[in-house]
Formats: sequence, C-alpha cells, structure tokens
Amino acid sequence: MDDVLIGSGFFIVMGIILAAIFLHFVPIGLWISALAADVHVGIFTLIGMRMRRVPPAKIVMPLIKANKAGLDVNVNQLEAHYLAGGNVDRVVDALIAAQRAQIVLPFERSAAIDLAGRDVLEAVQMSVNPKVIETPLVGAIAKNGIELKVKARVTVRANIDRLVGGAGEPTIIARVGEGIVSTIGSSESHTDVIESPEEISKTVLAKGLDAGTAFEILSIDIADVDVGRNIGAQLQTDQAEADKRIAQAKAEERRAMAIAKEQEMKAYTQEMEAKVVEAQAEVPHAMAEALKSGKLGVMDYYNMMNIQSDTEMRKSVSEVGKDRKHIPAAQK
Repeated sequence: MDDVLIGSGFFIVMGIILAAIFLHFVPIGLWISALAADVHVGIFTLIGMRMRRVPPAKIVMPLIKANKAGLDVNVNQLEAHYLAGGNVDRVVDALIAAQRAQIVLPFERSAAIDLAGRDVLEAVQMSVNPKVIETPLVGAIAKNGIELKVKARVTVRANIDRLVGGAGEPTIIARVGEGIVSTIGSSESHTDVIESPEEISKTVLAKGLDAGTAFEILSIDIADVDVGRNIGAQLQTDQAEADKRIAQAKAEERRAMAIAKEQEMKAYTQEMEAKVVEAQAEVPHAMAEALKSGKLGVMDYYNMMNIQSDTEMRKSVSEVGKDRKHIPAAQK
C-alpha cells in the first residue's frame, strides 16, 4: 500500500513538473488572449519565440494593441524589431499616435527611428504638440560697443522625415545663439535692438537654421534683453593702458641706454685722464734727457718755466675776475 502511494506521489510530482515545463514553452493563456482579441498567432509560433529567447508577451500584447487600432502589423515584423534591440511596445504606441494624428508613419520608418536611439513616441507627440526650447543667456556686442544679453524661446516641431540622421536640440540652440550674435553685431546701436527685439527673430528665422536638423523651427521669441557692460569703452581703456605701459617701457629703455652711455663716457674720460697723467709723468724725464743730451739749453728751460708761470698767473687773475662778477654790489 505504501509503495502504491509513493508511486502515485512520484507520478503526480512528475506530472506537475512536466505541466509547468509545457506551460512555460507553450503559453496557453497568451494564446487564448490572442484568440479572444481576434489575433491569429499559432501555438507553434509562440513555442518558436520561446526557443529564440523572445518573450511572447512582448510581441503578442503589442500585436493585440496594433490590431485593435487597425494597424497592418504582423508577428514577424515585431519579432524582428525586438531581436534587433528595439522597443516594440513604444513603436506600436507611436504608430497608433501617428494614426490618430493623421501623420503618415510606416512601420519601417518608426522602427528605424527607434533603432537610431530616438524616442519615436515623443517625436510623434512633438509633431502634434510643438516643444519650446529655451536658449541660455547669449551675450553679443553692438557696433557702439555696448553688450546685450539675450534669452530666446524657440518653438520647434519634430520633423519625422529627418529624425534619422538629423541634428538634435544642441544644434538648434547653437545656431539660434549664432544668429542672435550676428544680428546684434550688425546693429549700429544697442538701442535699436532694445526698441525692436522682434527684428532678431525675423533675421534669425530667415537664415533657415533648421536645415539638416530633426526639427522644424516654428517661431523664435525673445524672452529677455539685458544691457551688459560697455565693452567698447573697456577695450579702449585697456588699449590706452597697454600703450602707456609700452611708452613707459620704451622710456625706461632710453634711460637705461643714456645711463650706459654716460658710464661709457666716464670710463673713456678716466682712461684719457690716466693717459694725460702718464704723459705728464714722462715730461720731467724727457726734459732731463733733453738737458743731458744738449738738445735743450738752460736758458731755454728757464724761458719755458717763465712762460708757464706767466700763464698760470693770468689764469688765476681771470678766475678772480669771474668770481668778483658774482659778488653783489653792496658787498663790493
């Protein structure tokens, strides 16, 4: 009796295990749900999904959704997109949203947009409800040197045809900022921009900044305009300061050259004085040699000495006369 009970229990356990394995590979519940939704998915197709490691629910549920929306989508398309790494549920939602908005969006394009890394559902929603992109504060300088700081709001709509390979929001922001800078830079005065800020929008829109992007620019609105620094005056001040430093440097260079020249002249004068002293020291020796050799007589020597004494006396008298000219009349 015990052996019968053990054998029965073993078969029951094995039956449960086999049933669990069967239900894992054969999703009966999902197959029944598909039939109830009038979506024809073969049981062997579901088993094949299990064998290919594709969760049947990620294919069948979006397929039911697409079928109820009246979309022409089949199992192979959804499974191939899943195996390629795409988001099947998001693609189907985007197709339904595009159909409701009467936007032509084939499954292949929707899948390509999804595989390109863009949110295809958000793109469809942005085509219906445009998005506002706010640029950071853009600084630009008018011709009169006054800086203006401008913030703009760009209203864009997704361009589904250019979502694959088109540039994104950073490119739009950069191009709008470039347009603002060039428009302000071409203005004669900052007051012209402040009086008519809409001219910035018109000029920037006329440049066709949305070319090659995934968006279509609908409008550019100037949200804020602030007056910044007087860059022109500051540049002139900086230039004047630079010119002043250059002039000071050149003056210092000339002064240093003058000092060097003066030192050179002093050295030359000292050298010449040394040569004069040396030459004067040689005079007594030369005179003694002349007296000794008879080239200079004694009377000649005395005459020369008298002339020299007379010269020194005249020089002294002339110096005394010069000093007396500077004495006030009361002291004389």
